[in-house]
Amino acid sequence: MSDVVPVTRALFSTHDKTGVVALAQAIAAHGAQLISTGGTARALADAGLAVTEVAEHTGSPEMLDGRVKTLHPRVHGGLLGRRDLAEHVAQMQAHDIAPIDLICVNLYPFEATVASGAGYDDVIEQIDIGGPAMIRSAAKNHASVAVLVDPADYPVVLAEIAEKGGTTLATRRRLAAKAYATTGAYDAAISTWFAGQQGTRFPDRLVIAGRLEQTLRYGENPHQAGAFYRTGGRPPVQVQGKELSYNNLNDADAAIALAAEFDPAVPAVVIVKHANPCGVATGPSQYQAWVEALACDPVSAFGGIVALNRKLDGATAAAIAEIFTEVIIAPDADAEAKAVLARKKNLRLLLTGPLAEQKGLTVRSIGGGLLVQEPDLGVLDPAELRVVTKRQPSEQELADMRFAFTVAKHVKSNAIIFARNGASVGIGAGQMSRVDAARIALRKAQDVARVAGEAGPRTQGSVAASDAFFPFADGLDVLVEAGATAVIQPGGSIRDNEVIEAADKAGLAMAFTGVRHFRH
Repeated sequence: MSDVVPVTRALFSTHDKTGVVALAQAIAAHGAQLISTGGTARALADAGLAVTEVAEHTGSPEMLDGRVKTLHPRVHGGLLGRRDLAEHVAQMQAHDIAPIDLICVNLYPFEATVASGAGYDDVIEQIDIGGPAMIRSAAKNHASVAVLVDPADYPVVLAEIAEKGGTTLATRRRLAAKAYATTGAYDAAISTWFAGQQGTRFPDRLVIAGRLEQTLRYGENPHQAGAFYRTGGRPPVQVQGKELSYNNLNDADAAIALAAEFDPAVPAVVIVKHANPCGVATGPSQYQAWVEALACDPVSAFGGIVALNRKLDGATAAAIAEIFTEVIIAPDADAEAKAVLARKKNLRLLLTGPLAEQKGLTVRSIGGGLLVQEPDLGVLDPAELRVVTKRQPSEQELADMRFAFTVAKHVKSNAIIFARNGASVGIGAGQMSRVDAARIALRKAQDVARVAGEAGPRTQGSVAASDAFFPFADGLDVLVEAGATAVIQPGGSIRDNEVIEAADKAGLAMAFTGVRHFRH
C-alpha cells in the first residue's frame, strides 16, 4: 500500500450537494480530472469547472430512467483495480480503464422519502443502487482510493491534498470504515421498510443502524464510556445548559414518554429521578401542576428531570428554577421562560416540538443477543373497566384511577401509585414485593406530611393503582391503611376473590383493567 496517493481523477455523484462545488474546485486546482453524473455535473459546470459526464467517460449512455449509469467496468474497474499488481494494471490498460483516486458520493434520500409518506412506487425509486455500489468498491480498494460520503470530511481531505499532495492511508482507512457504515445503515433502513410493508413485526434478521450524535463524558458511572446514537426521529433541541450525560438522556426519555400520555389541553408536569417518576400532576394551570407534582416527593425531586406537556411559561420556569433541576423538557418555551432559565447557566433546557408516543420497536441488549418488543402503547379504555366490588367508584375516583394507572405504566415494577385530584401523592417503585412498593409509597407520603406539618398523609381519600395484580390481599391492606378509597389494578390473580372480598370489607371501590403494565 502506498501511503500518500495523489488525486489525478475524481468522480462526483451526489444528491446532497453541500460543499461539493468547493471540494471539486480545490481538487481541480491540483490538476485532477473531474468526472460526474447528472445534476452534480451540471452544478460543477455552472461553477465554471471542466467536468466529464459519466456517460462520456464510459462510452455508454444512461439508460432505464437513470437506473443504469455508473454500473460499468470503466467506473468500477477504475475504483477496484489494484495499482500494486502488474496484472491488474495491464488489464486496466488493455480495456482503457483509467484509475479513479477519489469519489464523492452520497445517496438518494430513502429515509426522508419514507418519512414524507410517499407511496410504494416512489419509495422504491429512492433505493440507490449505483451509489452504494461505487462506495463499496472504493472502500474495498482504500489502499488507493479515498471515498467521501460525508461533507464533514471534505476539509480533512482537502487539507491533506494541500499539505501532502494526496490522501494518506490512515485517512483512507477511516473513510472506508465510515463508507461501509453508511451503506450498512442505508440497507438497514430499506430492510426495515420492506419488513413493514410485508406486515412483519419481527423479521428473520433485525438490522439496527444509528448515527453518532454525541460522545458522552461517561456512561452511568465514570469508569464506563458512553455515547448517544440517533436511530431516527427528531431528538430534542438543547437550548441551553451544560452537556447532557448518559443518565440525563435516559431520564429525559422516561420523562418525555410519560408527559406524552397527557392531552396538551390540560397542563401536566412530570418529575423523574433515576428513570422513575417521583411526582406527576395535572392542573388548571401549568404552575399549579408543577406545585402539585413537586409536593408528591420534594426530596427526590432535587436534581431531577422535569417534563411538561405544553409550552413552558415564565411563572412555571421561575418556580422550577428555585430548586436544583438537571433538565427541563417541554414542547416549547416562551420568551419569559427562556430569559428566566438563562440565568441558570448549567440547567439544560430541551425543546421537543409536539410530544408523540414512541413508535417502532424497543431494544435492550442482553448477553448474547437483543430483547426486542413493541413499545407499551396500551391506553386505558374507560369502557373496558370492570368494577368488581359492591361499591361503585365516584366520577372523581374514576378520573383519579385512570390518572394513577397511566402513571403506573411508567414506574418500574413492582409499582404502586396513590393519586388524588389529578396528582400523585405517593409513589412506590421497583420493589421485589408489591407489599413493599405500597409501604414505600405510603411512607413517602407520611414523610412529606410530617415535614409540612400536616395532620396526616395526602393518601387519605386518594385512589391507588397497581401495575399488576395483587397476588394476596396483604398489599390491599396497606392501601386501606393509607386511607385509599378506590383501587385500580389489572386483575387476573388466582386469589382475585380474596382481594375483592378484602376490598368489600374495607368499603373500597375496585376496578379491573385486564391490562398489565410491567416495566423492568
